[in-house]
Amino acid sequence: MHPKILAIESSCDETSASVISNGKVLNNVIASQSVHSKYGGVVPELASRAHQQNIVHVVNEALASSGIKVSELDAVAFTKGPGLLGSLLVGVSFAKSIAIAENIPLIEVNHLQAHVLSHFIDEPKPSFPFLCLTVSGGHTQILLVEDHLAMKVIGETQDDAAGEAFDKAAKIMGLPYPGGPLIDKYAQEGDENAFSFPATSMPGLDFSFSGIKTAFLYFIRDQLAVDVDFVEKRRNDICASLQKHLVEMLMARLRKAGEDFNVKEIAIAGGVSANSGLRKAVETHGEKFGWNTYIPEFQYCTDNAAMIAIAAHYKFLNGDFATLEVSPLARMPLS
Repeated sequence: MHPKILAIESSCDETSASVISNGKVLNNVIASQSVHSKYGGVVPELASRAHQQNIVHVVNEALASSGIKVSELDAVAFTKGPGLLGSLLVGVSFAKSIAIAENIPLIEVNHLQAHVLSHFIDEPKPSFPFLCLTVSGGHTQILLVEDHLAMKVIGETQDDAAGEAFDKAAKIMGLPYPGGPLIDKYAQEGDENAFSFPATSMPGLDFSFSGIKTAFLYFIRDQLAVDVDFVEKRRNDICASLQKHLVEMLMARLRKAGEDFNVKEIAIAGGVSANSGLRKAVETHGEKFGWNTYIPEFQYCTDNAAMIAIAAHYKFLNGDFATLEVSPLARMPLS
């Protein structure tokens, strides 16, 4: 089988489409939404409206640049969840319309599974089994990946996600949304040992990031009481110290997972995998502990349809198709 598949991603605030042919991703078209910046976060209703405005153009561009006509497609894939329900509905509905019009099967994809499988878009590819730390604004998980479609969660956050901690800390400092990339930017010019923050104790391989957000809020409040210009004067050092702390929280659990499962194939995925501090830490740990490390290209870190396409490819080969009765899920476990 040499399937040609159109994939659509619309789980949050990125409208994306990609075409894959015989396991080779041909493109990755992404339309970002700038409307949310003035609100300090993603507004679900505005996101779904923007998807409606963008999806036709994005899909048309993906098909045109791939050189594959819609009539040549063997299947159409979409993100079923997790994500914003209104945004997911746009992608699901559009995929259904193509499936009906062209009489081709539908493939539903779990967004979190797709992040992991982004490592199979290009070389080098990890060997099974491998561990994947998936870190984003909504999820923080460690997965044991035994096959393309067989993976299980062995550790996850019990409250907030790491990406949310980055964004909330940025908001506390008065930085615009999205704040995570800005913290990374300022951190590269700061002293990561300038300030320290309390550690969080969690059982097993689980995470907790709510405590660090509260501690950071009180830290900034107390410092501003002494000097109202504290954040402005020490922004780089604050960002560097906070980033070091959050990255070490992630790496501590990843190290433990590698030891517990005796696995040295280690990957990261998700939006926060674009963070320079995390990427450097993974490489450093790889050299120290003899890991084979896999870090995605920047375009495959944030939400994108290429990862949906590669996941759909393996599901197509497995004969795993959805019916027209399929509905999106805002919360979708990885199973």
